[in-house]
Amino acid sequence: MTQPVAVVTGASRGIGRHVAQALEAAGWTVERGSTAVAEVTDPVAVERWVRDIVERRGRVDLLVNNAGVIDEEVSLADSDPAQWWRTIEVNVRGPYLMTHALWPHLVASGGRVVNLSSGAAYRNSDVATAYNVGKGALARITAAVGLGPDPAVPTFDLAPGVVRTDMTLSMKAHEGRTEWTSPEEVTDLLLGLASGALDAWSGRLVRAGIDTVASLRARAELGLGETDRTLGLLRWGEDDPLT
Repeated sequence: MTQPVAVVTGASRGIGRHVAQALEAAGWTVERGSTAVAEVTDPVAVERWVRDIVERRGRVDLLVNNAGVIDEEVSLADSDPAQWWRTIEVNVRGPYLMTHALWPHLVASGGRVVNLSSGAAYRNSDVATAYNVGKGALARITAAVGLGPDPAVPTFDLAPGVVRTDMTLSMKAHEGRTEWTSPEEVTDLLLGLASGALDAWSGRLVRAGIDTVASLRARAELGLGETDRTLGLLRWGEDDPLT
């Protein structure tokens, strides 16, 4: 049987490297992306890279949109406009371009997409606003293509918790942190999503360090509501006219 093929962006370090290594250990052929391979915000570079992968491998079964950056942890008023927009481009345009370019190949193979997300998409915060906006937008993309009874390509948001990486160690928010999410907790969930065992969670968020493959399967058996683990409006109560 031909080995399944995974494409992992931002795989040269951090979580992306852990993900690529775990997939390879599980028998996947992994195409590792980095800025040296293809800039994910450049549609020409993305199309060229995808075309090369398909020509060499003949198929793609999994896309992991891991490449991401964070802006400086300051308020919007104090932010640098160029850095702010660059953060949005990498964290939103990148996954969009990769998903768009690989979509027909993922449909053909019965493949899946995993978007590396963050709890920042679901919390109100007055700093690093581009990162928060970007991850919120990514959640909307995940829901747009992944929700429904029979999505063409099951798509998931995977929040990795707080893994010890160069990025998290540089953040003020994690100064003095002593408890970290292990890379294995992230890759275990990733492999579960890639296998199809958690397709009931398509369009939704799963979180490493809290969720496990077993706990998610058990919860899915009880049934998932339309808005469970999705980004949406919190009403003030039953008498809120917004529905």
